Amino acid sequence: DYRYQKIKDLPFQLKDCNLVLRKRRYLCSCGKRFFESYSFLAKYQQRTKRLTMKTVELLRDTCSIKKVAKTTNLSTTTVTRILDTINYSCPKLGEAVSIDEFKGNAKTGKYQCILVDPKKKFIMDILPDRTQVHLSTYFRNINRSERYRVKFFVCDMWQPYVDIAHAYFPNAQVIIDKYHFIRQVTRAIENVRKRLQKTMPISLRKYYKRSHKLILTRYDKLKDENKKVCDLMLHYNDDLRKAHMLKEWFYHICQNPKYSIQRIEFYEWIKNAESCGIKEFESCAATYRHWAKYILNAFKYGLTNGITEGFNNKVKVLKRVSYGIRNFDRFRTRILHSCN
Repeated sequence: DYRYQKIKDLPFQLKDCNLVLRKRRYLCSCGKRFFESYSFLAKYQQRTKRLTMKTVELLRDTCSIKKVAKTTNLSTTTVTRILDTINYSCPKLGEAVSIDEFKGNAKTGKYQCILVDPKKKFIMDILPDRTQVHLSTYFRNINRSERYRVKFFVCDMWQPYVDIAHAYFPNAQVIIDKYHFIRQVTRAIENVRKRLQKTMPISLRKYYKRSHKLILTRYDKLKDENKKVCDLMLHYNDDLRKAHMLKEWFYHICQNPKYSIQRIEFYEWIKNAESCGIKEFESCAATYRHWAKYILNAFKYGLTNGITEGFNNKVKVLKRVSYGIRNFDRFRTRILHSCN
């Protein structure tokens, strides 16, 4: 005999589409009754396989589950169950490993860690916590021979990351991300400007605040009229002029293509900054001397956390459009499914 079943299919001409299937039922000689199997319909499901695959494809976009459910004419619970069927395992480590944290606000903690292969440009895994205990447990479970093949470990200026690299990746060169040590100089000259602004008249203080980008921008990239304005601003104080000179010198070191020259000038810059008499740059020089070995590795090998920061930005967009995802496993699956 036959039974009628209503099943959901892909939207047709921007409208929800439901199919009425006339299912054939058989009677076995043993008395058991069973339905005919269909290639387009999974067992015990009320939606077609291609609708499920379309839902999986839409989950790659940076949109909320509610938006996917509205597009496919499914409930948010159904879309969530489909997402939970997707599984990603951690691939083998490559030559380089990049690590960073992002504010995920999942149930496992405020911050989560992201592991990226900066050479092949894909996310390897998302970790529920950034604490040193959790990171040690995670890397300890990875095969030792696989960890010993890693040649580069890229991170920011956070000591627990460096300790993890030395403990579990002994053959890897630790590299500090370029952005994190360059911004130390940017912060130093900004703090010098803010300190001097407190001693200025109100009108002049507002002018320096509005024109602070002229001091931060590379002097060679300024137009001729902006160079004159910048020179006039720097004549106000010797500390500001000296800070601008140190900033330009450090940027010049970063852009030098020869590592041997970079290494010599980097240590000369530290010596000059330590004796310049500007407390902001003295603090910056102390930081650079502490991290000198790893900063020089950044000059030598040229690897950065740029691709990792790009993935972090996409994760933040995904979290924002979803109004937060508290379930970490679901959050991890969504990130790996969307970014890889």
